[in-house]
Amino acid sequence: MKFKLLIILSFLFSTTQAQNKELKWLDLMLSNYNYPYPVRYIQLDIQQQHLKMAYMDVKPDNYNGKNIVLMHGKNFNGAYWETTAKALTAEGFRVIMPDQIGFGKSSKPESFQYTFQQLAQNTKQLLDTLGITKTAVLGHSMGGMLATRFTLMYPETVEKFILENPIGLEDWKLVVPYKNIDWWYKNELGKTYDKIKSYQLESYYDGKWKPEYDEWVNLLAGWTLNSDYKRIAWNAALTYDMIFTQPVVYEFKNIKCPALLIIGTRDRTALGKPLVSDEVRKTMGRYDQLGKETQQKIPDAKLVEIENIGHLPHIESFEQFIIPLVDFLSN
Repeated sequence: MKFKLLIILSFLFSTTQAQNKELKWLDLMLSNYNYPYPVRYIQLDIQQQHLKMAYMDVKPDNYNGKNIVLMHGKNFNGAYWETTAKALTAEGFRVIMPDQIGFGKSSKPESFQYTFQQLAQNTKQLLDTLGITKTAVLGHSMGGMLATRFTLMYPETVEKFILENPIGLEDWKLVVPYKNIDWWYKNELGKTYDKIKSYQLESYYDGKWKPEYDEWVNLLAGWTLNSDYKRIAWNAALTYDMIFTQPVVYEFKNIKCPALLIIGTRDRTALGKPLVSDEVRKTMGRYDQLGKETQQKIPDAKLVEIENIGHLPHIESFEQFIIPLVDFLSN
């Protein structure tokens, strides 16, 4: 029995070593990682700092006069919108994909007060710089919370509002004990390739892994090899606190423009699950229910449910995601 256990442990260790050997060291601004489209920057002078906000702006040859801003989730950046941007530009849409401050190729401040209002204001400054006065907005995961705040702050700018498996459809602080930023920071410092992959495997893909998912693990894990990883971890902790303490769920009733919810019903993502009892945990992140509940809260909302798909429909089941999206944007 002990001999078999040693063989198993040896195999797991060698597999991890092989994965880590292939893992690419990434710098703070991902300057050694290529995005699918040219990256540009705007300068933001905010909170007594000079910060850079990265973005991709893809203009189609057959521009139809309509724009869309794609807002990324917490564990991602603008790069994961590649196939979405390709499909939308083929239909004539201009696609803007920002990296929010603290994410991707944008600045990672040593200190920053993260609020969805601040991130929305940064995004509005980007659109003003580009001369865009009207746009649709699409937010995935944390980006859904930001898209909601942006739409509430700038209703005259947003023509259509789309949420793809957004977090924040429930107020976790009603059931999850509060943890301060230092706790989240310590948690982030403990991240490894194996822990990141294990979380995504369980939370996003229901235990079914495909090689194309490796990219989104490697981007996060590559940062852990950086000697400045503490700064990345600190920004991650600050954004966790933002997500936990700044719910948008109570304001969906104030959305005035046409809305589309694209919901993978297998998703069970929820902040703070390890901190609650098994009984409470079973009630959290029930996207098979949350999609329907949220549709009722938004006055003019259409719901598209994708069965047996998890947190990332545009990665896991692109065709089922893109067809209703293009249809909604085109009409």
